Amino acid sequence: MCGIVGCVMARPAAPLLLDGLKKLEYRGYDSAGIAVSDGGAISVVKRKGRVKGLEDARALKGGTGVGHTRWATHGAPSECNAHPHCFGGICIVHNGIVENAATLKEECVRRGETFSSQTDSEVIAHLIAAEEGDLLTAVRAALQKISGSYAVAVLSERAPDTIVCARRASPLVVGCDGEGSYVASDIPAVAADGRAVYVLGDGEFAVLKKGEPPAFFDGALTPVKKAAIAYDACADTPQKQGFPHFMKKEIAEAPQSAEQSFPDLQSEVYSALCEVLCQTEHIHLVACGTAYHSTLCMYYVTHRFAKMTAQPFIASEYRYMDPIVPRGTLCITVSQSGETADTLASAALAKARGAKLLAVTNVKHSSLERMSDFVLPTHAGREIAVAATKSFCAQLAVLYALSHTIAQCRGHQAPPVSPLFSAMREALAAGEKVRAWVPYFVGARSVFFLGRGADRYAALEGSLKLKEVSYLPSEGYPAGELKHGTLALVDARTPVVALITDPAVADKTMNAVHEVSARGAPVFLITTIPACLGCAEVTACVLLPACEPAYSPMLTALPVQLLAYYVALACGNDPDKPRNLAKAVTVE
Repeated sequence: MCGIVGCVMARPAAPLLLDGLKKLEYRGYDSAGIAVSDGGAISVVKRKGRVKGLEDARALKGGTGVGHTRWATHGAPSECNAHPHCFGGICIVHNGIVENAATLKEECVRRGETFSSQTDSEVIAHLIAAEEGDLLTAVRAALQKISGSYAVAVLSERAPDTIVCARRASPLVVGCDGEGSYVASDIPAVAADGRAVYVLGDGEFAVLKKGEPPAFFDGALTPVKKAAIAYDACADTPQKQGFPHFMKKEIAEAPQSAEQSFPDLQSEVYSALCEVLCQTEHIHLVACGTAYHSTLCMYYVTHRFAKMTAQPFIASEYRYMDPIVPRGTLCITVSQSGETADTLASAALAKARGAKLLAVTNVKHSSLERMSDFVLPTHAGREIAVAATKSFCAQLAVLYALSHTIAQCRGHQAPPVSPLFSAMREALAAGEKVRAWVPYFVGARSVFFLGRGADRYAALEGSLKLKEVSYLPSEGYPAGELKHGTLALVDARTPVVALITDPAVADKTMNAVHEVSARGAPVFLITTIPACLGCAEVTACVLLPACEPAYSPMLTALPVQLLAYYVALACGNDPDKPRNLAKAVTVE
């Protein structure tokens, strides 16, 4: 993985390919390349690093081409490992994982073939080149030998002005207009005003030919008709709007994103979902990364107010643990992109075992949306920075609303969620004070985020954000567990961020503050409790507006996100494009 673009048209393809790759930069990548076919002769330009390194390829001739941004899975980031990959007149770009690549490579080597990269993807070009028949038939035959996931776009010297596309467990979309046909791994890279957009289904193929509309086929190569989706390309073109980085802009948008995402409790969709919620006996919460942290927050609120256990699972563990899915289970899956591979596989497993499926996702027409029984979208708008910020708060708004409804279904009362939205705006302004903390974090040996109750889950997310963009070792930890071994790691080079929003356990968390301060650690406090501000052992603090403690991650998320952003800048890092990370993790 990470990003695919392609086009077949009369005018030169290279400028469109480069512009399309730039639209995919938010996904995270380490190398990029394009291939352009001019009458069958294929020219390839690849670079390690950013898309801007491909500008010299803008003058390539030919109206048919493919491009790719790569996030390394097999083989280090390098020019030779960058896509596209070519062999025997075949040129491919690929997202996904070829799980049996080693076995397939051995077969190719026995035929006397050599490989020019360390990637699993290159074997696909070898397999297609070895097949007989037209390009579509050859692609299908080759892909039948592959175990794993793929989204591929294929050029051939023997089929000028043609691209064959296919997908399995990795997204791919096709577009067309009066100028030509287009393919991409993400809708924004292919959509434009007046352009029809089609979502390729799992196991489907598409053929793009010059002068013809795209043709679609099922796994048996039987033609299928597809309906274009409704998509407003003009409304989905985020700009920085004066902010220095998308991450800063998106943190600023968090209050609005949360408020817009709070579901309409009177809508027909939510009313139908309420009927299922009232009949639900078991809830499985399945997600990865930041989305998993949002499910932990729902688990806490549902347990506290609905008196019901909503069990959170990391998706990569759920799909391989042979989960018990009792009768009456609702599986709530959360994914910003709606394309997270482990989450999709877990959702399919839960559904196959009889669970109803509810998706919480930020991307319309995603794979997760299409496979679910119910969808509660987060209306955060497109998130460009790789590190999730506003989408986390939007997910919390949806999940807290669900917990509130579940409590009502079970005859319990939960505090309203809506007062949080104005409090978030206050918290955002107060959170700017963390900028003064930065010198204590730059060069730190490690960082701890501590909390109890809901603060514990906000601490996990704060730690993850700091790791993602500053590259500092960090850990979110239950404040009461620190003395059971981990305190050995604390010294003067270990800043500690303590989150305290629940008066019932404030004194207990302050005990941890005393303990780490006694070992020389600088302590930084984020709290909603004014009485905590007087502690002489605290280096600096931020006071947030009072709120229901169980909902407090919607507030505390903002200063910890800002802290990560400002520390990243001080470390000389690009907070929008952290190294080694991708926005949509479409591989296991």
